[in-house]
Amino acid sequence: MPELKELLETVPHVGKVEWIGTATARRGEIETHQAAEIEMNVGLVADHHARSGKSKRQVTLIQQEHLGAIAKLLGRDSIDPTLLRRNIVVSGVNLLSLKHARFQIGEVVLEGTGPCAPCSLMEENLGPGGYSAMRGHGGITTVVVKPGTIRVGDEVKFLELAAVEEKPV
Repeated sequence: MPELKELLETVPHVGKVEWIGTATARRGEIETHQAAEIEMNVGLVADHHARSGKSKRQVTLIQQEHLGAIAKLLGRDSIDPTLLRRNIVVSGVNLLSLKHARFQIGEVVLEGTGPCAPCSLMEENLGPGGYSAMRGHGGITTVVVKPGTIRVGDEVKFLELAAVEEKPV
């Protein structure tokens, strides 16, 4: 029987970038892109959240398969990704398997830092129940390990588990 570490290191699925977006201002309109530059220790160029420093939320990702679940919970046919305020929508790979891993998108390498919890703005953007519908479906936050360009259609590939800091008990 495989050990847990071995199971965590086995991510055979290769995903795909479906959508890229940035906000130029706090609560600003989300702009959709076919490609984006990602800078080291910053995130997506021109994104409001992209700031130099040690943020663990430099780039946010959400799984396309979860958009359908969110829509269903809200009684809708679909959800426009601009309403969710994430940077990248990916399909074909379980993002939670990348939550504490290094992975490659195009020429960029990101490292998952944790879940991307919804904020109260989801209630405003999605209507009543929007916040609750997003719980467990918000995607992940990441930091930039290797900068470069990402494009819609790029593959999303697991590279290795990241070194996770142990929390004192």
